[in-house]
Amino acid sequence: MLNPANDTGSIAHDDELDFFPMSVVEAGKSVAATAETRPFSEVQKGYTCFADGDVLLAKITPCFENGKIAEARVRSEFAFGSTEFHVLRPQPQKLDTRYLVNFLRRDTVLIEGERKMTGSVGQRRVPNHFLESLQIPLPDLAEQRRIAAILDKADALRVKRREALDMLDGLANSIFINMFSDPISNVKRWRTVCLSQLANRIQIGPFGSQLHEEDYVDNGIPLVNPMHIRNGHICADVSFTITEEKHKELDSYHLEEGDLILGRRGEMGRCAVVSSREKGWLCGTGSLFVRLKADEVDPVYLAQVISSPSMRKHLGNVAQGVTMANLNKNIVGSLTIPVPPMERQRLFKAAMNEIGVLKASHGSSLEQADNLFSSLQHRAFTGAL
Repeated sequence: MLNPANDTGSIAHDDELDFFPMSVVEAGKSVAATAETRPFSEVQKGYTCFADGDVLLAKITPCFENGKIAEARVRSEFAFGSTEFHVLRPQPQKLDTRYLVNFLRRDTVLIEGERKMTGSVGQRRVPNHFLESLQIPLPDLAEQRRIAAILDKADALRVKRREALDMLDGLANSIFINMFSDPISNVKRWRTVCLSQLANRIQIGPFGSQLHEEDYVDNGIPLVNPMHIRNGHICADVSFTITEEKHKELDSYHLEEGDLILGRRGEMGRCAVVSSREKGWLCGTGSLFVRLKADEVDPVYLAQVISSPSMRKHLGNVAQGVTMANLNKNIVGSLTIPVPPMERQRLFKAAMNEIGVLKASHGSSLEQADNLFSSLQHRAFTGAL
């Protein structure tokens, strides 16, 4: 059932119930739980009601595109949460919850759902009819549970890889603060320059209308959307690539080594430096890239500035839209960047290179885990697993 009604008549006004803000459903995690509670009297109106085992799907952009889809683990009789959730309640005799979650998290579902969104800019949402019209392969329950167990194990491997990268990112930020101080407060009083003055080019990825379903192929030329930028590392998705013909047609969006690519919606500050491996890949619709002037600023240093906690917060404050964080060329170009001496930037880069060896190893493992998961997803829902 989609957005089912719930009988809450037996709940007292002062009963404490689990409360799920949007932040509880994390991109990349397929289970959501919360420590927050609120009295029933506070949430019975103006919030979405659901039960343990229901599937929460973020309906609004960019949360949907970022993959905020998870099974709710609820401790109370019912829980309440953001009105920006669709709630899906599987019929237990026909559809396994974990099977449904894994089906909905597929890139193909996210891409098609984004195309079917309705509403004005900044308020676009996945409509009910998109979910109601989805065709899901439906083997027997035992087979569904077997498939879900395999995908959940593969996904758990990805989560562990991301956690290791998070720890290395924390170390990198500590070194950065020690050498340069916070980039927003700039207590060391480095010279500051607008990012546009440090760049030869700032380019947003192609419009969604420039890419069509038939342009996507397996094992083609990769696109880099925000979902492919993880822990400062670009992770290709072999099932989310384009044909050589379309790649040639979109030559304005080809990436070059040393470019800084940023996610322009969703999680702010998500960025990575393009390496020789990613040269020629395509900047995706949800991203933008900065092509820096030679010897003005080191891209490794700049990536750390952009991804620092304070800059992430600043980007969230200046991003356009009331409910959608969305960056454009002007916002990015107007960012104030501290520019310490190049020698000091290069010392930082050397330290990052050492950390980078570890990150590359973990990042490669994560990419392999992502590709394995993507391959298993494809096989699972085409009857080949």
